Amino acid sequence: MTVHPILSWSPSAIVFDCDGTLMDTERHWQEARNVTFRVFGVKPPAGFADRAKGVHFTQCGTLMAEEAGKPDLVDDFTDTLLSTFTALVDQDPVTMPGAAALVRLAVGRVPLAVASNCPRTMVESCLERAGLLRCFDHVVVAGEVLRPKPEPDVYREAARLCGVPPEQTLAVEDSFTGMQSARRAGLRVIGIGPCPPGLEAEQADLWVKSLAEDELVSWARHRIGA
Repeated sequence: MTVHPILSWSPSAIVFDCDGTLMDTERHWQEARNVTFRVFGVKPPAGFADRAKGVHFTQCGTLMAEEAGKPDLVDDFTDTLLSTFTALVDQDPVTMPGAAALVRLAVGRVPLAVASNCPRTMVESCLERAGLLRCFDHVVVAGEVLRPKPEPDVYREAARLCGVPPEQTLAVEDSFTGMQSARRAGLRVIGIGPCPPGLEAEQADLWVKSLAEDELVSWARHRIGA
């Protein structure tokens, strides 16, 4: 059986996205967006969930206000979105299938980091409640200094903190926004989800339906840190 090239490779560091990759929070963002639109008396625009996936929450709040025809309420949309999401995550912090097992297979074998568009307190709280925070050497988030995905800043900084060149670092992502960020930073990418048609498929070196796939787990056992 032919082995995918990336599964013959041993990365020197791994950087994980958080939302939708480590933590099953994408559904919370979706619900938070729906709730926020309702608070302001607006129906969610068609296709908004796809446009918002992986987008920094401040940019999402801006986009929501603009598409709702209320551009003067950007701060209100953003604050409502974040507070609603935080409450939902607090009630139900769940990891994605295979995520915790893959992280624990890699701990101590290569440097591990998280690169996220979410606020640091939220990322660290989610990982702490899932029992994963101590597995990571670094948590890198977008903010005043680092531009959010799809800019390369958070992935470039994560690789730097791990002490590994970007080309020797693997990114694990579920959104096109995040994959673009990792690609621009020079990382190789594993994409989670069904492989899309056309050029979008090229955003990831390898597509897996979940981090629990047998082939990926076998690779982790034998190649990470090899």
